[in-house]
Amino acid sequence: MSANYEVRGNVAVITLDNPPVNGLGYETRKGITDGLARAEADAAVLAIVITGAGKAFSGGADIREFGSPKALAEPDLLSVIAQLEATAKPVVAAIHSVCMGGGLELALGCHYRVASPGTQVALPEVKIGLIPGAGGTQRLPRVLGVENALNMIVSGEPVKSELLAAAPGQKLFDKLIDGDLLAGAVRFAQEKADARPLPLVRNLKVEHPNADAYFQFARNTVGAMAKNFPAPLKCVDAVAASTKMKFDDGMKFERELFTALMFTPESKALRHAFMAERATTKIPDVPADTPVRAIKKVAMIGAGTMGGGIAMNFLNAGLPVVILEMKQEALDKGVGIIRKNYDAQVKKGKLKQDKLDQRMALLSTTLKYDDLKDADLVIEAVFEDIGVKEQVFKTLDEVMKPGAILASNTSTLDVNKIAAFTKRPQDVIGMHFFSPANVMKLLEVIRGEKTAKDVLATVMALGKTIKKTCVVSGVCDGFIGNRMIEQYSRQAGFLLEEGCTPQQVDKAIEKFGFAMGPFRMGDLAGNDVGWYIRKRRYQEKPNMRYSKTADLLCEMGRFGQKTGAGWYDYVPGKRDAIPSKVVTDMIEKHRADLGVTPRKISDDEIVHRLVYSLVNEGAKIVDEGIALRASDIDMVYLTGYGFPLHRGGPMCYADTVGLFNVVATMKRFAKNPLDDAEFWKPAPLLAKLAAEGKSFS
Repeated sequence: MSANYEVRGNVAVITLDNPPVNGLGYETRKGITDGLARAEADAAVLAIVITGAGKAFSGGADIREFGSPKALAEPDLLSVIAQLEATAKPVVAAIHSVCMGGGLELALGCHYRVASPGTQVALPEVKIGLIPGAGGTQRLPRVLGVENALNMIVSGEPVKSELLAAAPGQKLFDKLIDGDLLAGAVRFAQEKADARPLPLVRNLKVEHPNADAYFQFARNTVGAMAKNFPAPLKCVDAVAASTKMKFDDGMKFERELFTALMFTPESKALRHAFMAERATTKIPDVPADTPVRAIKKVAMIGAGTMGGGIAMNFLNAGLPVVILEMKQEALDKGVGIIRKNYDAQVKKGKLKQDKLDQRMALLSTTLKYDDLKDADLVIEAVFEDIGVKEQVFKTLDEVMKPGAILASNTSTLDVNKIAAFTKRPQDVIGMHFFSPANVMKLLEVIRGEKTAKDVLATVMALGKTIKKTCVVSGVCDGFIGNRMIEQYSRQAGFLLEEGCTPQQVDKAIEKFGFAMGPFRMGDLAGNDVGWYIRKRRYQEKPNMRYSKTADLLCEMGRFGQKTGAGWYDYVPGKRDAIPSKVVTDMIEKHRADLGVTPRKISDDEIVHRLVYSLVNEGAKIVDEGIALRASDIDMVYLTGYGFPLHRGGPMCYADTVGLFNVVATMKRFAKNPLDDAEFWKPAPLLAKLAAEGKSFS
């Protein structure tokens, strides 16, 4: 985890060696500075090359050091770059594969830069709520020009090295090298051995003909797009400083902005999400090197909305899919919708026609279970009823080959029960996709009591292949996401009974940052889905109280957008939610029947009742071991339920507010006679952490 040193002829080669992406951790930084000093002291060395081992030059900061003293230990990256600039012998950065963040800032501190074609180059700090902090905003405009540099810094997106090398007047790359990069870099270094004075990026001029007007335009554009995130606008300020300040003053200004952003709740939330996503892959008893089963063909049971959407994920990844239905009409309709979805992507320029043809060629259909027998994975997406699932899994148990993985897309049902319908429970797992399945990033992976470790490892790896964020859940009613959303929905119902309108609740939570409020969400998903689940709840949990408003709505046939009427009215062909007098009258009559006098409810109360209901249920889920960690819950809500990214997920938000304050607020909610006092008793884990002054993180 450091940097290797060798001498090739009269050139010293310092190779960053900190897998997987040569992160600039303390040992690596120290290895660079030690290597530079060693090369300076060796009279036989006339030039120096810095490169990266493996599949990256450098991906930037070492995320394993985030928040630790090592991240700040000297030499920090600024000190390393200062030593590079001060080195009396030419230093050449040999860049390949990945050059991002601090890795690019390191390269910009070298005297020369050569690169392999196809290298991904980026300053992605904005994606974790920061700006580049080691000179990126001051040096990149000097080598690429203001506009190209600002676009890269504000977007954080990678750009291929050959595109950057073709930019007019660029000084980022001195040469692109095809073939053996290191050999080419050593030759280039030898050519520059006698060059004096050595060029420094800091000495280049940076200008823009209409700087004031351009930066004002940039601020207006970026401000409109950034909304809840302060970092993009600070990127504009920092790049603007590169055109107006002396280099050292610009560096100081960049550092001040970087440090201030580090302490914003938005940056903390984004860094939390960044780390949380990586943590989802870590399963304590399933090592990273667990052997996985080969998945070369996938079978789908059901060609409906979910089945078709799920199938598209595998087609997109180049895997053959066979879909089974009971009737030819259902198959034809399902395949038609898949084709229509792909056609829409072609029209928008997101997919080329030949790719569409390739994907559709991978799709086959059948009416016979026997045609599925050679599939390595089968996923059922049939009606959410345990009796229907039983019939499907007993049949699959008979026809599927040994070693095939049998998966259910159930959103609430007991995966252990489903596994028990087969003679191979070790091969059964839950794969809960979210609608629309071809778009939503989240995949809840439900681990049954008898699910084999290699089955879990295989599905997690496959999830990565189809570009999903996979979160492992144990077995319980509703798993992680739907178990929590049920409490959220219950609170939304109580708020209606106490005095709110659907639009007031939705507006409050959307202002907080949710993609949509509970009532608009219900109309989109179909209110009949929740109605079906509640009917089961009334039998299973007769003591759990629900508002009857949602049942009354469904009894009126108002299932949402698909029926043109739900909590809101809809105009055919549009998705605009129009407040409904019919619904308002229904709610008011229901209140009167209950003898409830409506009261004025603040947006603050609406938000905290909804969000803290998620937090309390989430704490129970972690305590019970259903979720491996609190951050997994945040990933479920960020990627599957539209929780605002700038707040980091429900558990992260609770940490930001302070768990002591969360518990105190919940105790106030428990005193409300129209709410559920029992539910607002803090979960044991939440109460314990609050009492000890700790957090979920």
